[in-house]
Amino acid sequence: MTKGDKLLIVFVIILSFLSMGYINKQAFSNDSKYVSVQVNGKEVKKIIFDKKIIGTTIPLKTEYGYNLIEIGDEKVRVIEADCPDKIDVKQGYISRIGETIVCLPNKMVIEIKGLEEDTEIDIMNH
Repeated sequence: MTKGDKLLIVFVIILSFLSMGYINKQAFSNDSKYVSVQVNGKEVKKIIFDKKIIGTTIPLKTEYGYNLIEIGDEKVRVIEADCPDKIDVKQGYISRIGETIVCLPNKMVIEIKGLEEDTEIDIMNH
């Protein structure tokens, strides 16, 4: 193995670590995220995280059932539901992009998504 081969290997390793760091930073960035609330596969609310809405509760009454959603500091949870098993209530807070809370009896999904430039937000202050 020549000196050039060793330099090439070191360069590729450094480039790999830098790429992993960049991808990790972009994928898990919490600067631009919002809550998407979907009922029966259709998005009914988009809520952007804001300091002014910390502690806000959002009642969600549909033909399938009732859920009470609470917005925390960069996190969200279901605090009340009329479904029999209450798995969504027991799950607690979610805070990372891609995490979800699902209530199958009420056909409700809460998901944290990355904010896109053309996203319209339903709730800024409640």
